[in-house]
Amino acid sequence: MIKMLKQLFNPKNKDILKKVGFTLVALFIFKLGTMIQVPGTDPITSDLGFLELLNAMGGGAFKQFSIFAVGVMPYITASIITQLLQMDIVPYFSDLAKQGQAGRNKLNKINRYIGIFLAFIQGYIFFISFLPAGSGTIEYLKIAVILTAGTAFLLWLGDQMTQKGIGNGISMIIMAGILMNIPTMFMTAFSEMVNFSTAQTSVMGIVGFSLFVILYFAIIIGVIFIQQAERRIPMQSSNKTASSYAGKQNYMPIKVNSASVMPVIFASMVIAIPSTIASFLKNDGITLFINKYLSYNSITGFAFYMLVILFFTYFYTYMMLKPDEISSNFQKNGSYIPGVRPGKETSKYLKTILSHLNLIAAVFLMVIAGMPIIFSNVSSLGASVTIGGTGLLIVVGVALETYNQLESELLSRSYGGKFSWKI
Repeated sequence: MIKMLKQLFNPKNKDILKKVGFTLVALFIFKLGTMIQVPGTDPITSDLGFLELLNAMGGGAFKQFSIFAVGVMPYITASIITQLLQMDIVPYFSDLAKQGQAGRNKLNKINRYIGIFLAFIQGYIFFISFLPAGSGTIEYLKIAVILTAGTAFLLWLGDQMTQKGIGNGISMIIMAGILMNIPTMFMTAFSEMVNFSTAQTSVMGIVGFSLFVILYFAIIIGVIFIQQAERRIPMQSSNKTASSYAGKQNYMPIKVNSASVMPVIFASMVIAIPSTIASFLKNDGITLFINKYLSYNSITGFAFYMLVILFFTYFYTYMMLKPDEISSNFQKNGSYIPGVRPGKETSKYLKTILSHLNLIAAVFLMVIAGMPIIFSNVSSLGASVTIGGTGLLIVVGVALETYNQLESELLSRSYGGKFSWKI
């Protein structure tokens, strides 16, 4: 890590340092935007409920009623929709997915159009629940347009970061929004746990806070371990032998958690649908039913949330890693898995491995997603103090991806690629 930082500040790598600087400036602009309140509104003081995830990803912009309140989540939703449509549901999207970079560019443009449209709809619907009852349709439309413009600006800013900075711009914005809440969370935890009224309570509080910090970072280490873990499947080419590779075995790596954070986001969206409808209808009976049976804090709602995560872990992984297609590609390339017959046997073998890995990934995701809900119910600390959660998964995933990209760029310039370092 230290060698990497030295290499980063090497005069020969000024262009990379400029990219890092551009990324930091762009994130600073994002932070400023989260503090600019929509004209004629006040910060939201009520409980956000199912919208807390949106608020966390936006760095508190939703609760602040900022111009970036809706954030980039509409774009994420649009990306998920188009990914589903690529599963031979709509031939046009399936064809675009097979057209390489040109197809990806078209899909990216479509995602932006759909994302901006969803930002307008979400901005209109969500804030009906939070604006004063006397507000009219014109007021709602005005705020929806402002919020849509904020989302459009963030998408443009994310594109600029991707092209001129380090990492994926949209992912960096989401990560930055989540990280903005962490210092406040630790300060809140310290103030609520440490009581300096007596020596005994202050010592007990400091010990408790220390254990909280240790547990938090232990969870981060565990998340990194699972996110980096992979199953390596040995591969052999029919026209080459092991000696052709200087005795090195080729592998096809499959991540333990191939679906990453997507199943949790899918599940959160499914859980949010009834609450969104109830907020729009403002029906007390429907709201009471949802809060009693479908909210995270109810036993039935929590169990349903876990089951949806389990389902989407398998669904999304098989959607991204298609065993039949991989088996077909093996045959076309003259490759095979030692001890496994090509064709259906290879496909069946891959499905078995994916099934085992998905079970581990699903349990991991359910534990991480369920921890903040359980912690908030058993702890006397404020709702802003939590451990685990979707945000932590996103931060770790984006941080690892950005680190790997930066490391790759530096390695490609260092002694013909022979220089290396470890974290």
